[in-house]
Amino acid sequence: MLGFLLRLLPFWVREPLLIAVGSILGVRIMYLAVRDHDRVAAGLGVVFLVFTAIRVHTVVRALRARRNLGPATSSDGAAVGAAPQAPPQAPPQAQAGTGPRPGPDHPEKDHNAWGQAVAAVAVFGALGAALWLAPHVMPSADSTPQSASCSGAEHEELPKAYKQTPRPVTGEELCKALNRPDLAALLGTPGETATTASGTSNTAPLTNGKVARPEAEVAFDTYTVNVSATYNELSTDQYVKLMKFGDEQDIKMLTVLGRPAVFSSDHTMKFEINLGSGGSGGPVEQGPLARTLSVALDRDDRGGYCEITVWSTSGTLPDDSALLDIAQKVLPRIPERTVR
Repeated sequence: MLGFLLRLLPFWVREPLLIAVGSILGVRIMYLAVRDHDRVAAGLGVVFLVFTAIRVHTVVRALRARRNLGPATSSDGAAVGAAPQAPPQAPPQAQAGTGPRPGPDHPEKDHNAWGQAVAAVAVFGALGAALWLAPHVMPSADSTPQSASCSGAEHEELPKAYKQTPRPVTGEELCKALNRPDLAALLGTPGETATTASGTSNTAPLTNGKVARPEAEVAFDTYTVNVSATYNELSTDQYVKLMKFGDEQDIKMLTVLGRPAVFSSDHTMKFEINLGSGGSGGPVEQGPLARTLSVALDRDDRGGYCEITVWSTSGTLPDDSALLDIAQKVLPRIPERTVR
């Protein structure tokens, strides 16, 4: 299709356009070939340059032919002083026609070659300007990775524990509260974007489905953040006593937004699933250390808590101030526990 359109163009438009395109592409491809040491690209660049040289030779021959074209005159100028003679009688066919046909003595009027060449350059310049301005005017595909959005679970039926709990937050609401645009900056990695984000409305284990425990998780390349809300009747003091019986480390009591809170550290679990023959997995191992901030669901500590946990596969952890910053952003989105 492109070749057909090019053949429709006049000679003095088509040839300069092909020369401009071929020279630019040939020089560009040769530059890339020399820079990348690519022989295939070098051969392709030579093809473009040879094609351009052939077009230039064709245009030069056409210009020479036009320069030599003109009315034949005698060298001694005798034709200038000669008396006018009667024009020859036109043949019958010519007299019967509607008008004289151009012949050797009446050359057809040629187009202005230089005007066509200027027009070709103008057309090529307009095309180049359009290609250069297109990315700034037209919307283009952005290669920047987009931050993950929360997986929708709004229409899932909630367990009965949520209907029996006053003002419980759902996993979807927790995910939206956690998956903030500034979450990476709060973690100290502002250049990262979330790779996954999800929220679930589950119940707490070992409670026979009677305690609502929604949770949400947002993962980055460096850190993973998990937020959960447990609607049980366990106060912060009772929870700290349970921590001391476990493997929690670096326990530190504090107050967050006027609520009792506690810092603790514990190792995550690492397990491997083999999808090969038999589908057996390896033994459960100790994973990297995780840092958790547990905050009561209300100022009076009537039971229940929100946990914000951060860990990384490399074992590195952000400062505790990062967890405090996240808590100050997420906790206002979780309704306080009401009087039961």
